[in-house]
Amino acid sequence: MSAPTVLIVAKAPVPGLAKTRIAQSVGDVAAAEVAAAALLDTLMTATSVGWPVVVAVTGDLDHAIRGDEITAALATARVVEQRGAGLGERLANAHADADAGRGVIQVGMDTPQLTVADYLDAGRMVELGSRVIGPAGDGGWWLLGLPDPDEAHGLIGVEMSQGDTGEQTELALGGNFVRLRSVRDMDTWDDAVEIAEHLPISQLAWAVRDIVANAAAEAGVAEAEGTEPPSPTEEEVMA
Repeated sequence: MSAPTVLIVAKAPVPGLAKTRIAQSVGDVAAAEVAAAALLDTLMTATSVGWPVVVAVTGDLDHAIRGDEITAALATARVVEQRGAGLGERLANAHADADAGRGVIQVGMDTPQLTVADYLDAGRMVELGSRVIGPAGDGGWWLLGLPDPDEAHGLIGVEMSQGDTGEQTELALGGNFVRLRSVRDMDTWDDAVEIAEHLPISQLAWAVRDIVANAAAEAGVAEAEGTEPPSPTEEEVMA
């Protein structure tokens, strides 16, 4: 088997629709900026591997933050629309759309810290006929590698974004998975800050620094004008 296909499942970083949990802490626009940066970092690394790349997208890039840059970065990939009702069905269909007979390695846009070595490790296992999963700290998974993408149909019955999603995925797809290193997903603002700190030269790090700097500047203006900055909402405190 030759090199597998890299499948990136992505959502257009449109303010108000992307990264809503992060938006609770920094607002819709800033959250979309974080999402755009993470997607650009993911695309850069994935396309550097040298394997075919398919990106399954949902949402309108024409209304997305940094939409032109993302569109340009997608020039070397094959772009397909996500299709299906629930997330499990959309993932299964994305694997089918990406299938070129060499196996599929799927990632999302929430782990911009992945390296070329992560893809190569997974690809090596898939080439040898092994199923591969990258466990995430929240109980989910950040990578799914299948020598036979048809097996992704089992994802339709898996409840996503749960504490046992990784375990249920392995069971639904027949077990016997090779597990890669555990990686932190970027679900909250704290996640974004933590990942950016360990990825200092990246689109994500620059986006996080800009958001922090802008917040500090706004706080300084409010103090100089003798006004109090808006109090955080209950959701922001709990985020």
